[in-house]
Amino acid sequence: MKNQKGFSLIELLIVVVIIGIIAAIAIPNLLAARRSANEGSAISSLRTVHGAQMTYASTYGSGNYGTLAALSGASVGLVDSVLGAGAKSGYAFTNTPVALTATTPATFTLTAAPQTATGVTATGTRYFGIATAGVVFSDTAAITGDGTALTGGTPLNN
Repeated sequence: MKNQKGFSLIELLIVVVIIGIIAAIAIPNLLAARRSANEGSAISSLRTVHGAQMTYASTYGSGNYGTLAALSGASVGLVDSVLGAGAKSGYAFTNTPVALTATTPATFTLTAAPQTATGVTATGTRYFGIATAGVVFSDTAAITGDGTALTGGTPLNN
């Protein structure tokens, strides 16, 4: 029996404990990196839609801004179909255009809210918004837009 080769139960348990400790350290960092990437994607999507809105108003909309579906339409193609559907990278986007009238110019607001804002599976912890002026706003509470102005948030510094 002295010539048996292999690992003892204690050695195997030590390896399992070490792997558990490494996982306990790595998994929260991985989830935080995923949330951060989703937030970066949401900011980038807001800026993309803002540019698409400016192009749409001057090219297709006769001075009016379009809906996300209109911006991603087959004949327009200013944003991809995923963003045009209103959700991308764990964020839900709400676009509110207000039409041009004889007395007021056309405006729009676009907000991005995390699809899951809390818990281990959170897709993001911050809410974002952009309006016609092109300034991105951020907050830890919901940002809303009525088409003319955003409610909540502070300007993002990047």
